[in-house]
Amino acid sequence: MSQFDIIHKDAAGRIGKLTTPHGVVETPTVMPVINPNIQTIKPSEMKDFGAEILITNSYIIYRKDELREKALKDGLHALLDYDGPIMTDSGSFQLSVYGEVEVSNAEIIDFQQKIGTDIGVPLDIPTHPDVTYEKAKEDMDITIERLKEARGLVKEGGMLLAGPVQGATYKDLREECARELSDVGFDVYPFGAVVPLMEAYRYADLVDVIASAKKGLDPVAPVHLFGAGHPMMFALAVALGCDLFDSAAYALYAKDRRYITSRGTYHIDKLKYLPCSCPVCMAHTAEELKKAHNCTELLARHNLYVTFEEMREVKQAIWEGNLLELVEQRCRSHPRMLEALKQMTNYSSWLEECDPSSKSTFFYCGPESAKRPEVLHFTKQLERLTIKGSVLIRPYPTKKDKEYDNVMVFKPPFGSYPQDLAEVYPFNAEVVRTPDYESLETAFLNTIKLIELNPEANYTFLMRESFEHPLVEKLAEMDNVTVVPPKSD
Repeated sequence: MSQFDIIHKDAAGRIGKLTTPHGVVETPTVMPVINPNIQTIKPSEMKDFGAEILITNSYIIYRKDELREKALKDGLHALLDYDGPIMTDSGSFQLSVYGEVEVSNAEIIDFQQKIGTDIGVPLDIPTHPDVTYEKAKEDMDITIERLKEARGLVKEGGMLLAGPVQGATYKDLREECARELSDVGFDVYPFGAVVPLMEAYRYADLVDVIASAKKGLDPVAPVHLFGAGHPMMFALAVALGCDLFDSAAYALYAKDRRYITSRGTYHIDKLKYLPCSCPVCMAHTAEELKKAHNCTELLARHNLYVTFEEMREVKQAIWEGNLLELVEQRCRSHPRMLEALKQMTNYSSWLEECDPSSKSTFFYCGPESAKRPEVLHFTKQLERLTIKGSVLIRPYPTKKDKEYDNVMVFKPPFGSYPQDLAEVYPFNAEVVRTPDYESLETAFLNTIKLIELNPEANYTFLMRESFEHPLVEKLAEMDNVTVVPPKSD
């Protein structure tokens, strides 16, 4: 329902433009969380770091007389001294922590509209990941009813309305919830109650939650990953189709003297050097930062700089068409992130449907690259290749190429393809000279499939020492295949 225009795509990630009452926001982006009571950094300064939209808590404002009166009188933007778009949460976080809140769904929706919120959130039920299926279903049903109520309360042409997708870690519930909310129609779809997963480093479960919920939504619907603020996981979440993130991490980590990087987090007291070139780090040594009277504020500023720098890196990767390479690099920063990367490969078929058919050069970054959408797409296209006569399958040009009716290039992880396609995406890929097991397995399986689809042709396969794999034996056993032993590589 919202005006969300997609400008560029890569995998399920996209650069988009979300129109709100207070301006257009380019996504993917991060919304710094503003605590109305404690402002480590003033909202008016947030644009200096790269922020285009903020998020604050309408329930906190509602509960405090002084804040509520000012917000109702002057508006939310005057209260925070910020003239750009602002999203407000409804008190669901407090509900998840304390078990109850002193406001109804209808009351908090009405309040958000009255104070001029750009994107409002109903009072959904955030369900902990480890509850029973029955409890998750019960909470989800309550959430859906509240969201339907909120949809009927919000006036057209005013505040955008978010529809939080719940369902705990049950993939079918996440998809069901997303599908039903999509039928109702909301402007933004937050994926809720995922903070416990991230706090426990359960990134593989997070992949399941995102992918399952995305399957239930309109592909062009803007998605907000609630509570996701560490830059280490931006690339992964964006590649899965998330557009908006919110971060209190910049302030919370600073309070604990923690220094954020795109690869993880350091405790400032353990740093000898500052591995960053932001204004804070260029103006201080590690020792000076540790001893500074305003260390918390300085760390918060650094954390914000790094957060938005990483998001710009992600957007550039989308623009260049190499987002999945960035995902593979970032996911090697922590073992649990690597688990998430492996889990993402289980959704290659879905990602292949989202992925543009042509983009920049494919870079092989590791075993997970063998399951990328481009490779899966080629596997599906094998049925379109018709081959007759004699066929030479080789890794590089030879003097005997002219002796055959067809010449094909063998290049892991793809397999065998006509040499005329060698400079066409994705076959112009940059790959390692010594392929790993997973890359060879995919390549040989595709080659065997190609031969089985074209049984009347006769094939000569030129081996290399670096191509040794158990599937070579299966290839050699095929009646119409001659495997030529390798010369020394």
